[in-house]
Amino acid sequence: MPLLTLFIQQVLNGLLDGVYYLLIALGLSLIFSLGGIVNLAHGAFYAIGAYLTIVLAPHIGFGGAIIASPVLVALLGIVIERGLFQRFYRSDPILSLLLTFGLAMVAEQTLRMIFGAPPLSFSIPPELRGQIFVGDFIYSRYRALLLLIAAACVIGLWFLLQRTAFGRVVRAGVQNPDMVGALGISLQPYMMAIAGIGIGLAGLAGVLLAPIYSIHPAMGQEIITPAFVVVVIGGLGSFWGVVVAALMVGLVKGITIGLGFTQWSTAVIYLMMLLVLLFRPRGLFGERIQRFE
Repeated sequence: MPLLTLFIQQVLNGLLDGVYYLLIALGLSLIFSLGGIVNLAHGAFYAIGAYLTIVLAPHIGFGGAIIASPVLVALLGIVIERGLFQRFYRSDPILSLLLTFGLAMVAEQTLRMIFGAPPLSFSIPPELRGQIFVGDFIYSRYRALLLLIAAACVIGLWFLLQRTAFGRVVRAGVQNPDMVGALGISLQPYMMAIAGIGIGLAGLAGVLLAPIYSIHPAMGQEIITPAFVVVVIGGLGSFWGVVVAALMVGLVKGITIGLGFTQWSTAVIYLMMLLVLLFRPRGLFGERIQRFE
């Protein structure tokens, strides 16, 4: 295989990593921006989505699991938001950090008790297997599908936040929740909806990545740190900042591997975050949020 083709494949694989960082980081950013919740349990919902795929796919097929698993994870997120998160919206973010850290540990141990500690695997459905050929370039059909689904999610979420009345209230609530309250608008149902959407996206990432990576109870802990890095690089309160940061992280990681520096592929992500914090403490596209000043 020509070196250029191999390099392009590694870059696309890095871009795929950026895509699933994106699906998780978008939810993290939305929940923190609107509610002030530092959700360390977000990776646990990603793991739950992956395990639900194993449970549901034999009964309703992988296509059904792509729909049902994120919905079930979103409903679980709404229950947790109503039962736990809403108690900490006006509190110091460190309290929500401690709460969600404990919640993540509980979720991980629960998955371990139910499914066991050894990694599980889930095969790509036969109808989604195969390769895409463009000259000498070969790429997995399933991985290409993941990129398209992620793009559809980003476009759909952007439309919801930028072109609907729901989105206008959410954006106003991020900037100045007291003013929204003074207008007689309760943010509680919007916070519930944002928690459901953000956590549902994490569940969707778990479903989509289940056929590619091994499924194990600690997989949420592995993904949460890079997702936070994406949020920091992109900037708090910025939708497109998170999108750009996720793609940048994925591309830089893929390029690093493509150049033969595989052992540095993770370290370079944290180096990027360090540089951004040094020169742009708010992140690349971070917005000024009054209540966090």
